[in-house]
Amino acid sequence: MSTSLPALATLTSEPRDRQFQVLDTLFEPSPELHTLMAPVLAHQTFDSYARLIDAVGGRMSALSAADSSKDREILYGILGSHPRLGRPKAGPTEHLSELSRKEQAQLNTGAEEQAERLRVLNAEYEEKFPGLRFVTFVNGRDRDVIMEEMRKRIDRGDAEAEVEETIQAMCDIAKDRARKLE
Repeated sequence: MSTSLPALATLTSEPRDRQFQVLDTLFEPSPELHTLMAPVLAHQTFDSYARLIDAVGGRMSALSAADSSKDREILYGILGSHPRLGRPKAGPTEHLSELSRKEQAQLNTGAEEQAERLRVLNAEYEEKFPGLRFVTFVNGRDRDVIMEEMRKRIDRGDAEAEVEETIQAMCDIAKDRARKLE
């Protein structure tokens, strides 16, 4: 996959596979995101990648507000496409993009005890919020700060707030990626 972004003005005329590569680069590979955004990318133009990312976030938020199990399944497929934090490498069923690998680099170093604590927190989070993964905009923050945020969100126990925070984090990450790749 290319780690550059095409000129936004050409995105609607790009082949569908290339449009999906852009989504995969900004977010993470997700067939559900492709399905959700294909009609938008085919017909709507955007004056910035930030506005495109906001449109994706808006569509995901609309899915979270809908009272449909199919919509929830699509949304959780998108939200679950992000890799677990602190994973040194992807497991057999988990894809870790090059961008995720770079963004999480500082989470993958340090004491084995911290790495184990993060693994346990990931498992606890996913048990508390079935179908979700903990997603936050790491942005240079160290492991202790991330784990403290994770602990607070687990203890809060609000699944709807988690969905919205995950959508926002995914959009923040995507905007950061876009800034770096434009």
